[in-house]
Amino acid sequence: MTAAGRVVVVPGATGAAGRAVASALTRAGARVVAVGTDAGRLAGVDAEVREVCDLGDFDATLRLAEKVAVTVGRVDGLIHLVGGWRGGGGLAGQTDDDWEFLQGRILGTLRNTTRAFDEDLRASDAGRLAVVSSTAVQRPYPGGANYSTAKLAAETWARAVDRGFSKSGSPARTTIFVVSTLNGLEGALAERVVDLWESLPPERVLLEPTR
Repeated sequence: MTAAGRVVVVPGATGAAGRAVASALTRAGARVVAVGTDAGRLAGVDAEVREVCDLGDFDATLRLAEKVAVTVGRVDGLIHLVGGWRGGGGLAGQTDDDWEFLQGRILGTLRNTTRAFDEDLRASDAGRLAVVSSTAVQRPYPGGANYSTAKLAAETWARAVDRGFSKSGSPARTTIFVVSTLNGLEGALAERVVDLWESLPPERVLLEPTR
């Protein structure tokens, strides 16, 4: 079993990690659906299909899922790479605006995409959900409290999705990639994403820089 021929949706495809993952999956023969909010930036992503969508809007995300099903096919993989960072300033610096931004991008888009594509992933003979979390979840600091809390919530949601796979009898699996920073690890992440279809994927993977 490989990634070849698999329909894989990559939200957050215009970032460095998203571009690396989309390119690696495309080289492996997957049918990549790159999703972002900027058509200009999406144009440079290596993918079969490029879709502009506000994943913070559940109705828009449902329409995306319906369109992908008709134009590409049932989805075998969802590689959620939407993220962002805001923080600093200690606990007093954890503003409401920053929290809304972080929980909306990190958790909100994950909630929407997993709900929209859940049926496809459960129906696939090798459905794969992958998310990226942070070592800050286990070692939170006041200046990053908003960020680490949003990441923890996203991990909890991803594990709930995985429990849903198991309870339904689906072979679909969830993998949480954990990093201190993605800078410099984009290629390693891309390789591990492609490998998700090579064998039963691990539940949690710590990605660290090579020394």
